[in-house]
Amino acid sequence: MPPKPYVKPELPASHEAQGAFSFEVGTRLEGHHGRTGVIHTPHGDIKTPAFIVVGTKATVKAVTPEQVAATGAQAMLSNAYHLYLQPGHELLDKAGGLSKFTNWQGPTYTDSGGFQVMSLGSGFKKVIDMNSVDTSGPDDAVAPGKERLANVDDDGVWFKSHLNGDKHRFTPEVSMQVQHGIGADVMFAFDELTTLHNSRGYQEEALERTRRWAERCILEHFRLTDEREGKDYQALFGVIQGAQYEDLRRQACRDLASMPFDGFGLGGALEKENLGTIVGWCAEELPEDKPRHLLGISEPDDVFWAIENGADTFDCVSPTRVARNSAFYTDHGRFNLAGRRYKEDFTPLMEGCECYTCTHYTRAYVHHLYKADELLSHTLISIHNIAFTVRLVDRAREAIENGTFFELKEKVLGDYYAKQGDPQGL
Repeated sequence: MPPKPYVKPELPASHEAQGAFSFEVGTRLEGHHGRTGVIHTPHGDIKTPAFIVVGTKATVKAVTPEQVAATGAQAMLSNAYHLYLQPGHELLDKAGGLSKFTNWQGPTYTDSGGFQVMSLGSGFKKVIDMNSVDTSGPDDAVAPGKERLANVDDDGVWFKSHLNGDKHRFTPEVSMQVQHGIGADVMFAFDELTTLHNSRGYQEEALERTRRWAERCILEHFRLTDEREGKDYQALFGVIQGAQYEDLRRQACRDLASMPFDGFGLGGALEKENLGTIVGWCAEELPEDKPRHLLGISEPDDVFWAIENGADTFDCVSPTRVARNSAFYTDHGRFNLAGRRYKEDFTPLMEGCECYTCTHYTRAYVHHLYKADELLSHTLISIHNIAFTVRLVDRAREAIENGTFFELKEKVLGDYYAKQGDPQGL
């Protein structure tokens, strides 16, 4: 059967419930797109720029919500794909939504599940190469030795669960239904993830598909908002794709800016070296009074380039993922507690850090926990890494406000990437 011809839907200009979510701009970074601000949500405010901690399956791995809050983190992001599969969005809805289910008291985000459907579906698991442009291979590439578990068409995506192989269907409407059930303060429209390995032609095709899906997401989002009257309003962000192509990124921004989204997510394939430039393109096209969320970054250089060029919030699993492999952050770089030098190092993970871990435990103790395969090492290093990242972004926000952003950037990046080794302890 041939596909149905596309008929552009009539989108409403807005929904009356959208007034429950807003963004106010504060101090602007002179000569650049960076700014401070405040995002107002039903579960509290987020001072921006802000790092949003990732709790993929409604939990930050190895860390309680109360411990996450003690780091200064303002909001948590969970994943619609994973929560759809387990325990199910219907259960979260019965529990009163993500915040009540997890006992996380602050604002919450959910991404649409598009990244996981595509990355897990192509066998790349949690990481897709975003460091090099190589379009010589096929657009439907699969990781070596893996089976393709997801197939996209104009209506949505068929995919197999990575848990048990069951077949599922995600469409823009299903993504909205799942995310409304989860009940986060901020949701993202369902989009098609592309990589730097996709051809220009496929990037254009996927971008148009994502635009049409965005329209369908808005219609379903507003329908569900009416149907679920009495629930807290959930903001919907459109997702900007377009890979490394300036014309595609700008076109995506203009297309989605014409729709009644509450904010925007900057996603897809971003070359690390061009991250700031791409964020800047988007900041020039998107409306000033709506927040911009950059999906999936947390390294100090990425943080500063993103903020300078106009990103208001961002998220990444890296601080807790590397912690489970003994890696901890310091002002002088990232180091691994598995190293022998830490066995008799009775200093904190980082001198001057006021996080729970650094004020209570030594490197020697956490080294012992890691070498003994004690899970407490995951918890203690994760607490420190989250606190380090949150504080780094807080310092950048304060520096914009007091006019010292570029001095701070030079100092932080100079120290962090000096590659002079760990100067603390033994």
